Amino acid sequence: WGENRWECADKETGPFNIYIYIYINGAVVERVSSFKFLGIHNSDDLTWSHNTSTVHLYFLRILKRVHLNPRIPVEFYRCTTESILTKCISVWYNNCSASDRKALQRVVKTAQRITGTQLTSIENIYNKRCLGRARNIIKDASHPNHGLFTLLPSGRRYRSLRSRTSRLRKSFFPGAVTLLNATPTI
Repeated sequence: WGENRWECADKETGPFNIYIYIYINGAVVERVSSFKFLGIHNSDDLTWSHNTSTVHLYFLRILKRVHLNPRIPVEFYRCTTESILTKCISVWYNNCSASDRKALQRVVKTAQRITGTQLTSIENIYNKRCLGRARNIIKDASHPNHGLFTLLPSGRRYRSLRSRTSRLRKSFFPGAVTLLNATPTI
């Protein structure tokens, strides 16, 4: 990273309250509450609120300024805004709070008003990408997580993954199994 900053969080208790000084090459590393890595904002309390608020406010401002021909804003939205709003969506969306989901959907509604067309909701995009990713894992027997998708004896539904914490229950694999079981097969 090249910066003297670090993030410290624990899956059980959230952010550490104890300040430990870490030295790298003789320099003290500064502790931060959130950082941006690969375009996603990570926070010390392991929630996605900071990522959601950062993404949705920026694009809400851009969409309000766009006054172009009817087709151009739709293409602009799909190419830029939608692709950034849904970056890694299968990882973080299921663990978002209801207020974060509303904030993201508000961006889509604003884009609909500006473009004058019906756009795909964030939840539908999540469902489509999550199902696609899960089906690719199921097809690929050499995938490391292929074993997490096992059919029940009936052969129609997948075995639910056991989880004791809500963080695991809201992660990709249990969510994908739930979506696969809710989707009718052809």
